[in-house]
Order: sequence, then structure tokens, then C-alpha cells
Amino acid sequence: MLVGALAVLITLFSFIESKQKDFYTFKVVNSRGRLVSLEKYRGSVSLVVNVASECGFTEEHYTDLQQLQRDYGPYHFNVLAFPCNQFGQQEPGSDKEIDNFVRGVYGVSFPLFSKIAVVGTGANNAYKYLAESSGKEPDWNFWKYLIDVNGKVVDAWGPSVSVKEIRPRIAEMVRQIILKKKVEL
Repeated sequence: MLVGALAVLITLFSFIESKQKDFYTFKVVNSRGRLVSLEKYRGSVSLVVNVASECGFTEEHYTDLQQLQRDYGPYHFNVLAFPCNQFGQQEPGSDKEIDNFVRGVYGVSFPLFSKIAVVGTGANNAYKYLAESSGKEPDWNFWKYLIDVNGKVVDAWGPSVSVKEIRPRIAEMVRQIILKKKVEL
């Protein structure tokens, strides 16, 4: 009987742990200071990016990320941007300044979150999950993590891989969501 109870507890713990082990189970703070559950993005594809306003990659990435958001979001896809000042001190502004800059200069309409650390001991838990799941830790601005509808990391790329290069993969994942929904109707 004790062995049976132990087996049930182990199974329950495994279920609870597996339930917690996806990107959409985290809560983060948005650029306006509000706590947001990433659960709201479950069922859609997400591209999670650590962004910076004063980086050599800024213009190309923000322009292409906004185009992705326009083309595929917000029902099936979202860019989720996390400002970070850890690499080259290239995101020095406050959350409000960053928000005003990217919305004013690049017309950003995708979700922008509060500035965070993405590596090291103070790294945000959502980013710790991304690095552990993918085996790839950001070493510069504009690292991109592709997340599936269930919150699992599909792949990760550094800043030298353009958004345009991964666009076909995103397009196919969004296409699969749409096809699945059509079948369900």
C-alpha cells in the first residue's frame, strides 16, 4: 500500500512538474508595469526576443519583427520583446522610454515587457527556461526563441540570423494552426 501511494505521489509530482515546464506558465511584467501571465499566448506561436534600442541590429530586427507581427499576429502569432541592457549597455533607458522609442520609431505593435536580465544569476525565470530548454543562452542582443502553441522551445538563433531567415518556419507553424482550426470546424 505504501509503495502504491508513493507511486501515485511520484506520478502526481511528475504531472505537476511537466505542467510547469513550458514557457506559457510564466508570469512577467509588461513595459507599463503590469503583471502578465504568458498563458494568454498559449495556442499561438511566439518569437521571444531580447531587444536593445542602441544596437547595430536594432533597425533591421525591429523592422522585420514588426512586419512578422503585422503579417501573422495577433491571433496565431506574437513577437514577445524583452528589453535587456546586459550586452554592450545598449538598452539604457527606462521601460517608458524604451516603449515610447520603439512604438514611435518602428511602429511596434507587439507586446513589450519590462527590462530584464536574460543571463547570469539575476536572469528572469522565463529566460532561464528558454536557455535550459534550447541549450542556447543569449550572448548578445536580439536572440530569438521560437515557441510552439504548447509553450515548448522549437529552436533558438543568435542576432546574426535574420528574422527573414526564420520567417518560413514561423509561416509554416502558423499555417498548421490555421489548418488544424479548419479541421476542427
